[in-house]
Amino acid sequence: MLKTILFIAIGGAIGSVLRFLTTVLVSKFYSNHFPLATFMVNVIGCFLIGILMGFLTKNALDNSNLKYFLVTGFCGGFTTFSAFGIENVTLLQNNNTILAFAYMAVSILLSLFAVWLGLFVAK
Repeated sequence: MLKTILFIAIGGAIGSVLRFLTTVLVSKFYSNHFPLATFMVNVIGCFLIGILMGFLTKNALDNSNLKYFLVTGFCGGFTTFSAFGIENVTLLQNNNTILAFAYMAVSILLSLFAVWLGLFVAK
């Protein structure tokens, strides 16, 4: 059990740092009301989780430490639906209602598509 927690913690740390660096990089080239970095991280993370789960399941590794490291740890630390939530509330509080609902709809639909695409690519 401790070994599993260690795999999750290390993967989560790597994913969290990569998520932060993505935000730093995107903010250097893009500044607008739309939270592009979080949007990108969520879609990329969903695509990765689809590929990883497809690969791990296909190779009977879906209960392995690799899954805990990559899926639970890395993807869990990398994706940011908690940030997604606060950003949407902030958009709504700032009377950017249309942008908030557009962001929600596009994020959810594109993320679900990315998971499907990741699973398809893994096959």
